[in-house]
Amino acid sequence: MKYEDLQKYANLSKEQLEKFKVYYKSLIEWNEKINLTAITDESEVITKHFADSLSILKYIKNNSKVIDVGTGAGFPGIPLKIANDSLKITLLDSLNKRVLFLDEVIKELNLKDINTIHGRAEEVAHDKEHREQYDIAVCRAVAKLNVLAEYMLPYLKVGGTFICMKGPNINEEIDSSMKAIKLLGGKIEKVESFELEENQRNIIIIKKEKNSPKNFPRKAGTPSKSPIE
Repeated sequence: MKYEDLQKYANLSKEQLEKFKVYYKSLIEWNEKINLTAITDESEVITKHFADSLSILKYIKNNSKVIDVGTGAGFPGIPLKIANDSLKITLLDSLNKRVLFLDEVIKELNLKDINTIHGRAEEVAHDKEHREQYDIAVCRAVAKLNVLAEYMLPYLKVGGTFICMKGPNINEEIDSSMKAIKLLGGKIEKVESFELEENQRNIIIIKKEKNSPKNFPRKAGTPSKSPIE
């Protein structure tokens, strides 16, 4: 895939496409110092990181307040911001080295209304500055959906949307997460499957219908060790 192919997902100007090129260059330079991504081939980064991130853009309204939990090297948050400058984005990651990289990229790309937080998802979700403050919560994390529901739904306002990005074969995972999603105040609205260069991807859209119970998420490490089942 080439940079121009990103036009399939967003109407990008030359300047925006240039920002993706600068982002790639910075990613590869920093990747030699800290582990940001196992994917380093330019075409693969465009496909598996940039295009994949932009695949959810159509679900996000202009001016939305978005949190990207476990953002890693900035996916999907930074590509979403490059493509839609009206978004107000928070990038959360538990590793300070990655946050330093994100800060550098934000500065290099001259992005506004985007900030970083170094912290654990379970702890930041109890901070009143962040709890139930967002229109959209996004993640590409590898955790199971019942664990992600506990991490993500407490960040959302009632009426907000959790957009979960997943690979193939998710039916069983969805079935086993229904209790957690309901408990945390959510309801699955739709699941969209699509092919990305022969890789099957799934987008799970979860609407938040009521406030999350105050004792969730549980303390750091507990959601993954003892998922709600």
